[in-house]
Amino acid sequence: MVPPQGYALITGASSGIGEEFARQLAARGWSLVLVARSQDRLEKVRGELMSAHMGIDVVAIPLDLTAPGAPADLFQRTRAANLDVDLLINNAGVGALGEFALLDLNRVRRMIDLNIVALVELAHLYLQPMMQRQRGAVIDIASVAGFSPLPYSALYAATKAFVLSFSQALFEEARQHGVHVMVVNPGSTETNFFQVAGKGPFSDPSRMQTSAEVVRESLRAFDRKKSSIVTGASNRWLVVVLTLLPRRWITSAVARAMRRANMGVPGKGQ
Repeated sequence: MVPPQGYALITGASSGIGEEFARQLAARGWSLVLVARSQDRLEKVRGELMSAHMGIDVVAIPLDLTAPGAPADLFQRTRAANLDVDLLINNAGVGALGEFALLDLNRVRRMIDLNIVALVELAHLYLQPMMQRQRGAVIDIASVAGFSPLPYSALYAATKAFVLSFSQALFEEARQHGVHVMVVNPGSTETNFFQVAGKGPFSDPSRMQTSAEVVRESLRAFDRKKSSIVTGASNRWLVVVLTLLPRRWITSAVARAMRRANMGVPGKGQ
């Protein structure tokens, strides 16, 4: 993937998979727009990348994408600064483990606003100029969780199922205009996700990929113009199982595993 004249905009770029996308794209010569809530962390990443890679520009924009009008504000700020975004990476997301009815409603709304609403609005805003230029790309970060209903992670899995379906449909629409859309489906990854969402039966670090591994696989698939990738061999086998077995059996098995991990107790994941 040869970097064009424009920028790669990465949401959730202050840590985890988003930060690793920034590091690997900077090594490929991309200029970057980094977006996340934490200004201190963004500036740290920006400084490290600017020092390590001469000739690229790195812009840090601290922003809470769940705030009303935030995606439109981000789009206007990049346009006003003449930052042509040729690659949008919708990475920002949040999860929560626990019984849905016991989760804090504000946290429920935030998950929907960040995982779905912000992603859709950013795709809508940035796809139009890409299509006009007849070049550009979007990478959406979904999850293996999107391939099946997951009790005690019901809303998170549902948001990722939306991202998966939405992105695969956009792949067909956008490619008619010279724009490439790809969806990435990682499994459990060594990020701060479980620090925020809560510990569960899938949070064993020995079974996780690193963020660097996820991004390397993703960029190789992107170079080959893939529409979708499941990262990690074990995750690809898991998806095969999820698509072959009856959903009722899967949801029952997952529910038992989560209950054994005490994920269904009141207050867990709030």
